[in-house]
Amino acid sequence: MTIDDYRREINRLDSELLRIFNERAALALKIGEIKKELGIPVYDPEREKRIFETMSGANRGPLENDAIIRLFERVIDESRRLERLRTKGI
Repeated sequence: MTIDDYRREINRLDSELLRIFNERAALALKIGEIKKELGIPVYDPEREKRIFETMSGANRGPLENDAIIRLFERVIDESRRLERLRTKGI
């Protein structure tokens, strides 16, 4: 494969990641609505810990677990931010 072939594949994967990120965010918003109705806090450190452990355990590289955790921390932070904005009516 050429550099252009690899870049096309990366572009395809980036588009897929974008779709997945937005699908995940939409689900987080639904969860946020339920949490609001039930009076449950947006932040759930135990849930996040389980996610990091699960993703680290499933990771086969080449990214190291620390990198995987940082990526998921960012995704979760953005989902939490979105939940908070929506529950405030913004």
